Amino acid sequence: MTKLAFFFLYCLHFLPLRLIHLLAQGLGRLAYYAVTPRRKIGLTNLGLCFPEWTEKQRRNLLKQHFIHMAMLVLEYGVYWYGSATRLKKMVRYQDKHHLDDALNNGEKVILLYPHFTAFEAAVYALNQDVPLISMYSHQKNPTLDAQILKGRHRYHNVFLLGRNDGLRAIIKQIKASAAPFLYLPDQDFGRKESIFVHFFGIPTATITGLSRIAALTGAKIIPAIPMRHADGLVTLRFYPPWDAFPSKDAAADTQRMNDFIEARIREMPAQYYWLHKRFKTRPEGEHSFY
Repeated sequence: MTKLAFFFLYCLHFLPLRLIHLLAQGLGRLAYYAVTPRRKIGLTNLGLCFPEWTEKQRRNLLKQHFIHMAMLVLEYGVYWYGSATRLKKMVRYQDKHHLDDALNNGEKVILLYPHFTAFEAAVYALNQDVPLISMYSHQKNPTLDAQILKGRHRYHNVFLLGRNDGLRAIIKQIKASAAPFLYLPDQDFGRKESIFVHFFGIPTATITGLSRIAALTGAKIIPAIPMRHADGLVTLRFYPPWDAFPSKDAAADTQRMNDFIEARIREMPAQYYWLHKRFKTRPEGEHSFY
């Protein structure tokens, strides 16, 4: 089945992007009704984060989100098999000078890169221009794992670290390379490495890695947010380097990160990844939301 799915994606990459997205409209609508467990997670998350919305508003938003997720899935054919030129035409940069200036000055950089649904399209384009350090979680399916790794290394311009390699491996690679570290810290990684800070007003288990890595490497924090437009193309917007980061208060730094991510989500809520159990880990004595 996995190889058949890869063949399907390979065939898809010959289609114009607008037709791929037209298929995604249908697949996303179908998935909303068919993938019940993920729909329930998404509705729970939206209910927690947007309690002021009506149930209908949250369901409509989640339907849009499933379509964005379908675009992500079907575009893998383009990411893996399409030409580099085609990929570059799908993505435009905004304020990339923030990253270029830091790299030209010889500064270490951490790209804060939250889980928005156009993140793969943007990073496949960016990696053609900029070497990247990133983390990778191996897949249980060996065929899928091999294909994803092959795609990640498509431009021979990425340094991948395993999720289990730990903080020391990250610090070592950042210090040894001029490449920015692409960092996606906005998921629930459990209680061990996390503290509770607010996210949409909810105490949320959040790793303090951004603050710790910046302190140990002297790296600048430059957020990068991908946004998909109505025409299907993506803008990767770079934000100014954060001043006074890290501070001496890791909790305040982590709250600052969550506040920034929340503000970007409110700008385009349908494009954030709502199907993950972001609030799974709860403070002692508090019941699960899921």
